[in-house]
Amino acid sequence: MFRWVACCAFFLLKTVPAFAISLEAPQGPVLLTVTGAVPVTNAPEGAQFDLHMLESIGTTTFTTATIWTEGAQRFTGVSLHDLVQALQVTEGSLRAVAINEYSAEIPLEDAVPEGPIIAWARNGSLMSVRDKGPLWIVYPFDDYPEYRSEIIFARSIWQLSRIVIEP
Repeated sequence: MFRWVACCAFFLLKTVPAFAISLEAPQGPVLLTVTGAVPVTNAPEGAQFDLHMLESIGTTTFTTATIWTEGAQRFTGVSLHDLVQALQVTEGSLRAVAINEYSAEIPLEDAVPEGPIIAWARNGSLMSVRDKGPLWIVYPFDDYPEYRSEIIFARSIWQLSRIVIEP
């Protein structure tokens, strides 16, 4: 009996993202706000995240070159896939918006496990606004050459401040 209960508990822990169950209010400065058709919220306008909250969803690191930097850079952030899962978004598209209001539509299909991340660090250091931060959507360009296109480059928004989930 104990073995059966333990197996069921393990299965539930592995299949239900713990972060998606509840979303606490941010304790530090808000870096990202997600609005629109977002099922999981913690504020009247949607879901707000500080750095600690983004880190708690999961951290992904990869090294890639970009057309905006010299040489390969190591980026660390939360995968778009994990963020979308934590917010229980299953349909629609994402409109990523920068501090200067530049925006680009990102299809939900881009939010795959080995896809883009919302990076907060480059080469081990947090990114400032001057260095394309505090958040930058980065695709693993070197791992997947199909990401090296004008369409994907346009989706690689730096100084990201919010994401709007559009139906």
